[in-house]
Formats: sequence, C-alpha cells, structure tokens
Amino acid sequence: MKKLLKSIIKPVTQSKWYADLLFAIPRFVCGMLLTTSFGADKFGMPWTADHRNLDLFEVAYWFPQDVATYGGIFAMFPVFFAWMGAFSEAVGGLFLAFGLKTRIASFLIMCTMLVAIFMQKMGGGVWGMLPAMGFLWVAIYNLVLGSGRFGIDYLISKKMEASKLEIPIAQL
Repeated sequence: MKKLLKSIIKPVTQSKWYADLLFAIPRFVCGMLLTTSFGADKFGMPWTADHRNLDLFEVAYWFPQDVATYGGIFAMFPVFFAWMGAFSEAVGGLFLAFGLKTRIASFLIMCTMLVAIFMQKMGGGVWGMLPAMGFLWVAIYNLVLGSGRFGIDYLISKKMEASKLEIPIAQL
C-alpha cells in the first residue's frame, strides 16, 4: 500500500528547475480558474445569484437539472454526478493548483472534462469545447508528470524518502 501511495505522490522532476517552473505555471493557473470560475458556480455560491439574476434556490439546483439532461446514468443520479463534477472542479482545482495529490485531482478533472466535452459541449462546435479541452490537456500531462518540484507532493515525497532513510529533514 505504501508503495502505491508513493507512486501516486512522487512527481517526475525535470533536469532543470526552470522546466518544472514552466510546467507549474499552467497547472496553477488552470487549477485556480477551475476553482474560482467554474467550480464555485456549481456549488451555488451567493455571488452567482447576482451574476445570473436568479434567486439562491434556483442557483443551487440548476446544475443537477443540467446533468440530468445528459440521460442514461446521469439522469438516474443527477445530484451525485453534479456534486462529483462540482467537487472535482472546485476542490480538485485547488489541489491541482497547489500540487497536492496532483495525480488524483488530475484524474477527477480529466473525467469531468471528458463528460463536459462529450455530453454537454459536443453539439456547440469546437469553440464551445475549447475551455474543457484545455483543462483536459493540462489534467492529462499532470496525471503523467505529477506536480514537479513546485508542488506539495514534491515536499511530501521528499519527507517520505527522508523518513525511510531515517535522515532528519533539516539535513536535506
């Protein structure tokens, strides 16, 4: 179990620090955009009521109703899938931005963006799909690479390695 956890957490680091920084910039920007601009709307935050001229009751229930229109299993459990989508965008976006459990967050975001592309945006043409496709690409490369050296996962993996070797962290 510990080996599995280590393989999920330990990021791939590039040979130069600035390459990791270059990978961290879109990870942070996309994570923060997912959290603030996309995920927050789906949780029915009060500022979205002003933005859409809806009352709070309408804001809290628009997303499950939208998910139910996808049909199939989404129509059977619209509240569950709506909460999973909102969670992966809001909380997963924060995890992605800060490089915490990056691969798990990336997987959740990837699943959400695939649903958004194929179930919601497909009929609207390529321009309508571009935001979801952009988040999908960032999620894919973070699923493979992890957070790099500019993320919390890197610090956790260093601490795990240090505790395995029984070297005090201060000496690293």
